[in-house]
Amino acid sequence: MTFPTRIAFDDARRIVAEVAAARRLPAERVALANAHGRALASDLVATIDQPGFDNSAMDGFALRHADLADAQGLRLIGEQFAGRALDWRIGPGESVRITTGAPLPAGADTVLIKENARIDGERVHALSTPMLGQHVRRAGEDVRVGDALLSAGQTLTPSRIALAAGQGIDRLEVVRRPTVAVFTTGDELIEPGLPLRPGELYDSNRSLLMGLLRADGFEPVAWPRLPDDLDAMLSALRHAGHAFDVVVTCGGVSAGEKDHLPALLQREGHVHFWKVRMKPGMPVLFAESAPETPENALMQGEYPSGSRKPLGEALFLCLPGNPVSVLATYLTLGRALLDGLQGRSEPRPRLRARLRSAWRKRHERLEFLRGRLECDEGGQLWVEPNPADGSHRMRAAADSDALIVLGEGEIALDGGAVVDVLTY
Repeated sequence: MTFPTRIAFDDARRIVAEVAAARRLPAERVALANAHGRALASDLVATIDQPGFDNSAMDGFALRHADLADAQGLRLIGEQFAGRALDWRIGPGESVRITTGAPLPAGADTVLIKENARIDGERVHALSTPMLGQHVRRAGEDVRVGDALLSAGQTLTPSRIALAAGQGIDRLEVVRRPTVAVFTTGDELIEPGLPLRPGELYDSNRSLLMGLLRADGFEPVAWPRLPDDLDAMLSALRHAGHAFDVVVTCGGVSAGEKDHLPALLQREGHVHFWKVRMKPGMPVLFAESAPETPENALMQGEYPSGSRKPLGEALFLCLPGNPVSVLATYLTLGRALLDGLQGRSEPRPRLRARLRSAWRKRHERLEFLRGRLECDEGGQLWVEPNPADGSHRMRAAADSDALIVLGEGEIALDGGAVVDVLTY
């Protein structure tokens, strides 16, 4: 069996984006309360003006600006509170007490705020003169009918959901979130809380990956750990592949005797790539299931008879087993896959910061180095590289809050050099 040579990270990202775009998930309508963080499926156009009527921006007195020159003050003829308009009409020399958000009475063009007014019986005197039109919100000054408010692919933040609510919309069309199955692999792994025997490791990758997915708004399902047994692995992946949109695995993708996933997925489906020129995470694999064909059966005789069946409609993202590799490959490729399936149009934020100390990269792969961000008093963002750069050293990741992006090729960077960073 042969696989493509290691591909560049940018090529891996491109492949993930192309596959995800071709497999974009359908839309569904959800209540506003359930729309936070979702990707909008269709454009939103305003059907009403916002505000819908002229109203006061402050508590005070609605009046005609030209009447402020009257030394006798303005006659107070009534009150207009926020709520139903009372159809007040202001004539020469008159004013109406008004509260924030209340409809502006007909004839009024300015609001004198309460703090700048003196009340003398039924007369209002201005202690300072507001400008013409001050403290008045005009109808449609924020949104007018026909305005494009939101675009398909945008992430629904609280402010964007509030914008929709201001249009009287109670449900939005969003892209369905992918369902995600999570597997960890390896006979050496045991659950936290159990006694640890020689040669065993506690399974930290499951907690890491489930936490990353939940933080991104997904509801992943953790499946039982995959043993280093081909038949059991194939059965579990087949079941998950028919039930979920995406199957994410950790471990079992290198070149060891027990690393069955590359050969299994090459035989059962189509491998888009295996091994990317990145550090950490080089052995990452991306595949999808496919019907059995002679072209896909590249390992005939190596698997049990009858095992070559389609693995459902799922996409398979197989991450390396080292925990920092899981972190880096999920943040850079896993998120790209899940975002693409939802048609998200806005890229994840990438910051620019200066290196707090010099760093030299002596290998050719693109690297995601752990680091900690801080902002100085002058507003400059700095990032301190963590020298513990081994892909197994989870403490360095826990002590950090960003990945420093170091491009391909050997690089020597002085302190103060500007680098891209991804936060997590």
